[in-house]
Amino acid sequence: MSVLPEPSSRGSVLPFPVHPLREEVTAELHARAFDPMQAPIRVAHLAYLCGERGSGRQKQYLARLLSHFGVQLPPDVGLQFATDLGSGLWLRWERHTEFVTYTLSRYGAFKDPFGADLLGALPQVWLRNLPGQVVTAVQLALESSEMPERSIDELVALFGGHPVIGAKVSGGGGFIWSDLRIHADGFGHILLRDVGLSDGQAGRLIKRVLEINAYRAMALLGLPAAREATSLLSEAEQRLAGVAARMVDGQTNDASVADVEPRTIQGLPPERQLLSELTALAAEIESIAAETATRFDASQAYYQVVRQRLEQMREERIEGVQTLSEFLDARLAPAIATCTATAQRQQHLAERAARLTALLRARVEVELQEQNRGLLDSMDRRAKIQLRLQETVEGLSVVAIGYYGVGLIGYLLKGFEAGGWSLNATLGIGIAVPIVVGGAWLGLRHTKRRLRRDAERGQDASDDA
Repeated sequence: MSVLPEPSSRGSVLPFPVHPLREEVTAELHARAFDPMQAPIRVAHLAYLCGERGSGRQKQYLARLLSHFGVQLPPDVGLQFATDLGSGLWLRWERHTEFVTYTLSRYGAFKDPFGADLLGALPQVWLRNLPGQVVTAVQLALESSEMPERSIDELVALFGGHPVIGAKVSGGGGFIWSDLRIHADGFGHILLRDVGLSDGQAGRLIKRVLEINAYRAMALLGLPAAREATSLLSEAEQRLAGVAARMVDGQTNDASVADVEPRTIQGLPPERQLLSELTALAAEIESIAAETATRFDASQAYYQVVRQRLEQMREERIEGVQTLSEFLDARLAPAIATCTATAQRQQHLAERAARLTALLRARVEVELQEQNRGLLDSMDRRAKIQLRLQETVEGLSVVAIGYYGVGLIGYLLKGFEAGGWSLNATLGIGIAVPIVVGGAWLGLRHTKRRLRRDAERGQDASDDA
């Protein structure tokens, strides 16, 4: 009986061609791993906005932090890294598209869920000089089922008297409580309670809650940009409507009629002025879109992640308490709708500016055609006048040629007569007049016909080409 060979290892040569991205796309499935956790545990979570090109500096600062605790950073750290810093302090570092997160956790019983400062174990100089800006900072605590339960009033007092939102999560295996506010210590506070979570469920729940908190903050970064862009777009929209009205009724911004051109008085505004204004408007609209398009797209993507994580938590309502999904949807959905509407408004304004520019271009082309037609008519009239002048000049030319020709013949005949020839020079001159004038006239007509034939042949050749 034949024995099947063992599966090929990662570095071995497979008996079939392998796509160069096979391992990369497979590793992507495990890029956002979670750590199994168990209650009681406290977590501090920081999200630093550093931009899409800030990963290099963030890795350098991560290496400095690990060096402080005597831990070596591997060369291929990738998108995430987790290690034990000692004294029961665990660190997880993750690189996202435009921000990085530092998650510190420590096991142990506690009375005040948010009383311990896990960041106190980190070098304060390192914290102050860390590149980027903190988008969200949160303290999270996971209570065990053995710890005393808290009433709603106790929870409200724990969160500084603010209204509390919460729900059962993970199929009833845990509870979540928060007010989603920034407290006096500069952190947001989230309290979880374990009533039947496995270590894997607890780790996944904590990770999802932290991701919801980070992604909802990143999603809302688009709202201030949308509000600022809205005011700029309103002004641009008014100016665009003014340009469109001026294109219709021929009005301009000139103070007095005496200073404007006659064409403006006749109801046609200067196209150069309109085109300059349209170009400036289009450039402003494109500039606004270039500054905000990426932010709006990112907000939409982050919002979708928040909704996905909320669905994965499987919330169940607690009587008299607003759920996390209800609270966030009431705030996030209008903000994201504002960003989407602003992005669409930018696109519509850009399209309107393009249409007006096309209309103005067509208008200019029509006017150029009318000017060209007038120029051609003027050239035709001038050509006819030149033709008449030419015909007049031709008659004068025939007379002049005849006069000089007859004069030469007269000198010749008088010379012969003076030389003893028996002829009448005066009679000869009289006979030569019609002959010379007729010959000059026939010669000019022949030259005109030949030039006309050459011109017609050249025109036919250009038409055939």
